[in-house]
Amino acid sequence: MADNQTPLVDIRHLKEYFYISTGPFTTKPLKAVDDVSFTIRRGETLGLVGESGCGKTTVGRTVLQLYKPTGGEIWYDGKQVKTARDLKEFRTKATMVFQDPYSSLNPRMTVSDIIAEPLDVHGLYKTKEERRERVLELMQYVGLNSEHASRYAHEFSGGQRQRIGIARSLSVNPEFIVCDEPVSALDVSIQAQVINMFDELQDKLGLTYLFIAHDLLVVRHISDRIAVMYLGKMVELADADEIYGHPLHPYSKSLISAVPVPDPRTARANQRIALKGDIPSPLNAPSGCPFRTRCPYATDACAESMPEFKEVSSGHFVACHRTAEINS
Repeated sequence: MADNQTPLVDIRHLKEYFYISTGPFTTKPLKAVDDVSFTIRRGETLGLVGESGCGKTTVGRTVLQLYKPTGGEIWYDGKQVKTARDLKEFRTKATMVFQDPYSSLNPRMTVSDIIAEPLDVHGLYKTKEERRERVLELMQYVGLNSEHASRYAHEFSGGQRQRIGIARSLSVNPEFIVCDEPVSALDVSIQAQVINMFDELQDKLGLTYLFIAHDLLVVRHISDRIAVMYLGKMVELADADEIYGHPLHPYSKSLISAVPVPDPRTARANQRIALKGDIPSPLNAPSGCPFRTRCPYATDACAESMPEFKEVSSGHFVACHRTAEINS
């Protein structure tokens, strides 16, 4: 058992490449996740943000080994997840809430069976009655009524379906949950309810989250620390308030400048930093720093080498050759 100083989740140099056919006998690696490292402390929420296609979801799925990692190490509670036995044990402690509540639930199963599926897989009950009681307890956690148990997923709204998905993820009594854009498919009014429920469950059950989203306001509300990704690479990582108040990477600055502000005066004073060009294809990523083709500060050095992801102040990590000059 690890001590309190050991991170619950420790990801080291994670890589996930998909080999794409480019001709009759040739393939090319699509580097969806390329050398990403981070830690998550017990009871913490790490937010992971970036544009669509930057590799956020792939990070979450690779951490849980729904995709077999191309490279790197996954450590959980001070122990490396390496063998099939390690992975089986890891999956009773780490689960996932998927983005789309419409496609992640089996339409042929009742709500009761959907929630109990992980209990069935891992054999976590002795009697049918114990299984039923656990299902009803989980439904109560997420605000569903006991009479919902015998219904089917199509009878529910999007918000209720997502609650079913969350109840399923809690069934094995996990410590760590990967939340993959869990509110992006929901109405704004429902988003707030679901986010607040995540907060309450974290306090009640002592959960640790990797919270993946592209809505920066949602991420700021729920996260202790925020990591910013661009084209398969991590470019910045810091406390949530630090990222919002003092972003150091040019890409983070642009993302934060796009966040709507409810006060009209502040909004008018804020300078929107628009990026030029489109995000490059991960199949033909630029050499060196992947952001250099859209960066107003790029120099020749940026094309020659990928900047090191290093700590520039306490707990604030950035991957940029010109951090000091840009922020002086």
